[in-house]
Amino acid sequence: MIDVPLSVLDLAPVAAGASAGEALRHTTELARRTDELGYHRFWVAEHHNMPAIASSAPAVLIAHLAAHTSRIRLGSGGVMLPNHAPLVVAEQFGTLEALHPGRIDLGIGRAPGTDQVTALALRRTMEGLSAEKFPQELAALMDFFDEDRSGRIMASPGRGQRPAVWLLGSSGFSAQLAGALGLPFSFAHHFSGQHTLPALALYRQSFRPSRWLEQPYAMVAVNAVCAETDERAEWLAGPAGLSFLRLRAGRPEPLASPEEAAAYPYTDLEREFVAQRREGQATGSPETVARQLGDLLARTGADELMLTTMVYDIDDRVRSFELIAERVAGGLRR
Repeated sequence: MIDVPLSVLDLAPVAAGASAGEALRHTTELARRTDELGYHRFWVAEHHNMPAIASSAPAVLIAHLAAHTSRIRLGSGGVMLPNHAPLVVAEQFGTLEALHPGRIDLGIGRAPGTDQVTALALRRTMEGLSAEKFPQELAALMDFFDEDRSGRIMASPGRGQRPAVWLLGSSGFSAQLAGALGLPFSFAHHFSGQHTLPALALYRQSFRPSRWLEQPYAMVAVNAVCAETDERAEWLAGPAGLSFLRLRAGRPEPLASPEEAAAYPYTDLEREFVAQRREGQATGSPETVARQLGDLLARTGADELMLTTMVYDIDDRVRSFELIAERVAGGLRR
């Protein structure tokens, strides 16, 4: 039985009535506090054309967070590789690794993290946007970090300054690729819970030791909202469910308040959709969250858990991570 590291995934949520600047300041506050609380890593996610999310430029935000923290690892959860030329990503994260050696993670995803029109505006060409191109794009990116690389084009910074590279996924494709390449794998259980166990099994079955990793290492990202009581946590979790519902309906909006979420006239089908998304996640008092995270560990055998907390008020967001660090983390074992 070993202690399980706990980490943080943050999307810099923009609350209704607030600005992107306020959202980014709140993310900085959360990074500082989770650094003090002993969380292992703090990742930010790349999304575009979404008014509720301010983390559209992970490399820029990571540089800012690294300058305002001292110990915690900083990284992307993730950089969506189809949106970028591999050389650009290598230079950005090579720069981050040069500035903050040993503290930078590069989590890579194969989806654009946005709609196809926005993805095309980012990349400016269809080349590299298809899922079939992802393994070649990833290979090109990894090659730019290789200090023995030869050729006319070098990533500088980048060559010989490789951050820890992770593959992210919500299905079996990236799980199998991560295993074949011998890379650590992070699964998006927070929005694809029905695929978690098959993907982790595929990752472990496919794993081949590499120069980066001798044994498979799987992290599971999970929604977590912790408050003093179950009722308070359920109240705070309401806006995240409504936000996801609006996103799936093609009308994303800034994060609603708990009052607005509670007053929303859900149809029976919408209530079922939100309830299904909450299955297997962690919402409640410290005792309830400890049980839920313990169940998740028992089912997945995860080496690490990454918690993401989408609540309206920054004080409630910070308090959730404080309660988990102080009253949950010490009892989690694998």
